[in-house]
Amino acid sequence: MSTDTLQLRRTAIDTYHENVAYMHRECGIYRAEGFQALSKIQVSLDDTKVLAVLNVVDDASIVQPGELGLSEQAFEQFSCEEGCLVTINHAEPPKSMDAVRRKINGERLDQADFNSICNDIVESRYSKMEIAAFLVATGQNSLDRDELLYLTRAMLQSGDRIDWDEPLVADKHCIGGIPGNRTSMLVVPIVAAHGMLIPKTSSRAITSPAGTSDTMEMLCEVNLNPEQLHDIVRRERGCLAWGGTARLAPVDDMLIAVERPLSIDSQSQLVASILSKKLAAGSTHLLIDIPVGPSAKVRQMRQALALRKLFEFVGDRLNLHLEVMITDGRQPIGRGIGPALEARDVMLVLQNDPGAPEDLRQKSLHLAGRIIEFDPDVRGGQGYAIARDILESGRACAKMNEIIQAQGSKPIDLTPGSLCHEVVAQNDGIVTEIDNLQMAKIARMAGAPMMKRAGVDLLKKLGNPVKKGDVLYRIHAEFPADFTFAKDLAAQNHGYTLGDSVDLLKPLMAF
Repeated sequence: MSTDTLQLRRTAIDTYHENVAYMHRECGIYRAEGFQALSKIQVSLDDTKVLAVLNVVDDASIVQPGELGLSEQAFEQFSCEEGCLVTINHAEPPKSMDAVRRKINGERLDQADFNSICNDIVESRYSKMEIAAFLVATGQNSLDRDELLYLTRAMLQSGDRIDWDEPLVADKHCIGGIPGNRTSMLVVPIVAAHGMLIPKTSSRAITSPAGTSDTMEMLCEVNLNPEQLHDIVRRERGCLAWGGTARLAPVDDMLIAVERPLSIDSQSQLVASILSKKLAAGSTHLLIDIPVGPSAKVRQMRQALALRKLFEFVGDRLNLHLEVMITDGRQPIGRGIGPALEARDVMLVLQNDPGAPEDLRQKSLHLAGRIIEFDPDVRGGQGYAIARDILESGRACAKMNEIIQAQGSKPIDLTPGSLCHEVVAQNDGIVTEIDNLQMAKIARMAGAPMMKRAGVDLLKKLGNPVKKGDVLYRIHAEFPADFTFAKDLAAQNHGYTLGDSVDLLKPLMAF
């Protein structure tokens, strides 16, 4: 073997949107070239070059002195088998870090700066520490609206774009923070049954008890390649799939991988993330749902109005027809929190079951109605009635079943986890508050979303009268350890406030 090459080894380590390389401390190249742990290296094989963060190991079972180990993320970028010979070089530092340092010092960046930063990030020239520096520098209120436009445009241009070759491609997005809010799984079949194109690609949960993809996965396959996605959408007019298989605004995924562990969630990054992804997915018309409530992501009306202005400013300049609905975020939507329980609620609404959660039904109809009014043949104000007729006639349920079959149906069993604990009221009263954050934490502690049947099933909602000993909600889990953790968390704070009817918080915004 040549002294300047190493044999490639797949370490089978998932490093989540970061290229990581592993080199043995006794490796001749490591010693000769002066590599250091956590430095960036360039790995080359023919015309393929991959930048990776170097980790140095002392265990030959991980990687031997003549080998270079690569994480799953990095290895998949080479079209070769293990044992191929690769060359290693020092990576040139990202030139765009100068712009990040200028932003840290309070300077204003231009379009070229953001293009350079996003290009370097998507080419893996930034370490996670450097990405964190960029996120902190641009977080909170340090971007003006023009800089936000530049960032969104740069993120959009970092990957591929889908062109559906239709004048109207609809989509919706909720900014999050409300457990059980599975309106997309009702909006898509209603809008698709109306005949409008609505290719819905969604994320998996990162900090919440369930994402749309986690819940839809209870019913069918969601990991679709781009070809499958196109075929299904052309045939059914809609889909509910995971968005991770397409290379749409990939820099956004790399930023999110750092944002989530740090709990960084600035308005600028939120707007740029959502709009870059939707535009890359080919959307021409977008409805944004901003829930407002004391334990929602947006807690005050003035924050919601400011956020709406940002969405409208950027959307208008990127030729996206965008509307914003400010909705009631005082409590979870529906009864179930967790993939199986949320899928159950969705199917009950689609089947027009009398026991279906009315708040989930009504919110979905209002959202679907607003999207249907994007149709130039629909008069303003008629959308809700059209959406209601599609749902009540069974056409929405039929369309959902067609989408499920097209994506690859699964045996449907929405039975919640067998370990069950009932949380009861300690006194009489009216339910005046439900803490969204605490309910989400309890559901996650019970195992959701990884354990699909884990979560929380709400029996009481805002305004319901409660007697001492009444069950407020049930915790479901699949494993004893998760079950114990969730019960202990609920014992510390069950998330409900009981009081008099005069204490009931009024919604900041009604439909």
